[in-house]
Amino acid sequence: MRPLHLIRPGEAVKVLCLGAHSDDIEIGAGGTLLRWIASGAELHVHWCVLSAAGARAAEAEAAAADFLAGAASSRIELGAFRDGFFPYCGAEIKAWFEELKRRTDPDVIFTHGRADAHQDHREVCGLTWNSFRDHLILEYEIPKWDGDLGQPNVFVPLDEADLDRKIALLHSHFATQRGKDWFASETFRGLARLRGMECRSPSGYAEAFTLRKASVSLR
Repeated sequence: MRPLHLIRPGEAVKVLCLGAHSDDIEIGAGGTLLRWIASGAELHVHWCVLSAAGARAAEAEAAAADFLAGAASSRIELGAFRDGFFPYCGAEIKAWFEELKRRTDPDVIFTHGRADAHQDHREVCGLTWNSFRDHLILEYEIPKWDGDLGQPNVFVPLDEADLDRKIALLHSHFATQRGKDWFASETFRGLARLRGMECRSPSGYAEAFTLRKASVSLR
């Protein structure tokens, strides 16, 4: 399959990463960010976690710093919206998105999937599309017990070293999640292997996203 080069080595790209909770961005797009940085792309990353309080705030900040080590610049922004109640805080979160839109104009946005079974994730996705109407948006996937994984249509092949580092950082930074049965190396590696098979990644591993709309230049 002929690859589309979204980001090239040396190219300056502004990336907005949106996650409802601490660890969402890292699970859904962490490997891709590590790969882009390692490839030599000049990433300027605005990393936003909408619900991060107490121990989870410290986890989110430390994890983001490690995942973005080597980026040209990074800004980490943590919110305190109530976990599990995003649909009932819609007006406040909408206002936050509108204010964010005035402060950033990214080239690429990572956000949650539209069909994600978690209500907070769906709210973030909906408001991403509502506020950022003229941007390239990649919706990432989060494995969970709900069984809501879909059929993504964009794949980013990962080197095995990228995947190993992603998994190591997840376990290193998110002590609050280690007791959950889905938060396991086998889960993250297994999903990456499945997506790698689907796109015939040379390493066998990949992260996958849903791209609903894109403009392709022929020049």
